[in-house]
Amino acid sequence: MSKIIDGKSIRDKELKLYKNRVDELKANGLLPCLAVILVGNDPASRVYVNNKKKACENVGIKSLEFALPEETSESEVINLVKTLNRDIGVHGILCQLPLPGHIDKEKVINTISPMKDVDCFHPENVGKLFLGKSHFVPCTPMGIMTMLKYEGIDVSGKHCVIIGRSDIVGKPMALLMLQSNATVTVCHSKTSNLSSYTKQADILVSAVGKAKFVKKDMVKSGAVVIDVGMNKDETGKLCGDIDFDEVKDICSVITPVPGGVGPMTITMLIKNTITAAQAQIN
Repeated sequence: MSKIIDGKSIRDKELKLYKNRVDELKANGLLPCLAVILVGNDPASRVYVNNKKKACENVGIKSLEFALPEETSESEVINLVKTLNRDIGVHGILCQLPLPGHIDKEKVINTISPMKDVDCFHPENVGKLFLGKSHFVPCTPMGIMTMLKYEGIDVSGKHCVIIGRSDIVGKPMALLMLQSNATVTVCHSKTSNLSSYTKQADILVSAVGKAKFVKKDMVKSGAVVIDVGMNKDETGKLCGDIDFDEVKDICSVITPVPGGVGPMTITMLIKNTITAAQAQIN
């Protein structure tokens, strides 16, 4: 049986550290503030926003929510972002995705000030991330790197195979691994003979959004397996991309779903918000 990484335990330790940092900022007259924009009534988005609000409360960060109806126009959302950009009392701005189809998410993201872009989606921050000079780091990949650090897993010299090339997880995950001296292979929907790559992985990260997609014959014995997926199986039960029951006895370390990577994503959002507030002092 492999070791299961407890994302909730790591989250709690990190949030305790962040609360101390927030207290220090407050002592210097600065209250970190995160503004969240939610357009429409997507149930999953509502859950995510509520969890973000709770995390803010836990560390003492001020949380502003702008819940807008589905029919809100693109220009109204962009004008709201511009208003928040100008508000010196707001340090982080997050627009919950997905947005309704009539709103161009790229236009909205590009309007957010790079200094308040705590999701690290703005092109300027993405470019700086490529150079290793970004103020912020995308939350899920940074959460994974934090988990590995807590577990004492050194990625330097290891072969990391990432399944999925999304802008939110796959691509920035590859950059962070490269910056930590791992050898990186990125696989995707057009990759031929996928298992020939995944079986080489010392560290396997799956972010494809397919329930129980990775089976035991795709995993190298003793590998570190990180599951970013958030899916539902045939019974409606929450599960990841990894077939946990099959893989758990092959790998050395594995993250569960739920309770693995998920809690770390919101935790890193809190970290980025604090970083944005500290940048204002600097």
